[in-house]
Amino acid sequence: MLQKNKLSLSVQYPDARLQDVLTRPLLRQWVKAALLAPAQITLRFVDAEEGRVLNRTYRGKDYATNVLTFAYSEDEEDGLGELAELGDVQADIIFCTEVLESEAAEQQKSLEAHAAHLVVHGMLHAQGYDHESDDEAEEMESLEIDILATLGFPNPYLQG
Repeated sequence: MLQKNKLSLSVQYPDARLQDVLTRPLLRQWVKAALLAPAQITLRFVDAEEGRVLNRTYRGKDYATNVLTFAYSEDEEDGLGELAELGDVQADIIFCTEVLESEAAEQQKSLEAHAAHLVVHGMLHAQGYDHESDDEAEEMESLEIDILATLGFPNPYLQG
């Protein structure tokens, strides 16, 4: 993966429970590992209430989910190739603290490993990747596995 792309990163902790564990330098490392083009990214850690409102408002699903990606520079028909031509990738990536913590425990994974996976997953969505079809899912999962391996994390799709 390219490591020299320009990154403007903002990290927000309205739910501060993970602020001391998922630090800005750590998050920046994970974001940069998944960065395929210059980017302006905001990572926001929210409680279940805010996560539920956002998921209901923007996806029509009335529950808090682990990660929501709002990509502002995405051209849905052309994917990453078009993003690179447009310039910076711009996205807000929202993480629900409770869901992140409970999924890590349920999957018997460290909080750090699960959070790294969700950051990489959200970053790939921000850059035009998706998993709506089997082929898309296979491509995206393969990228996630490779990126996480470079960061020293195991395959997130194998049960802990």
